[in-house]
Amino acid sequence: MSRACELTGKAVMSGHNVSHANNKTKRRFLPNLCEVTLMSEALGRSFRLRVSAAALRSVEHRGGLDAFLLKEKSNNLSQRARLLKKQIQKKLAEDASASA
Repeated sequence: MSRACELTGKAVMSGHNVSHANNKTKRRFLPNLCEVTLMSEALGRSFRLRVSAAALRSVEHRGGLDAFLLKEKSNNLSQRARLLKKQIQKKLAEDASASA
């Protein structure tokens, strides 16, 4: 399992530890990943995703998983999240055509 957020694409970054003597040693900056269960109102079910804490705040700010996925660019999303976005778009289109 890769250490990358499924919603924002935030992944491991590399850099240096720099000592007082200005010695540089390699290090890795790991994203703060959380295993969370998010509910999709359009599909009526929950999904278990591995997302960063910052992405979780963004999901809440935008008004839930559906709103976040519909607004986010597809190239930032993981394969699972892209599939979920397509399912949500399809369901919303069906509901709109059924009510019209």
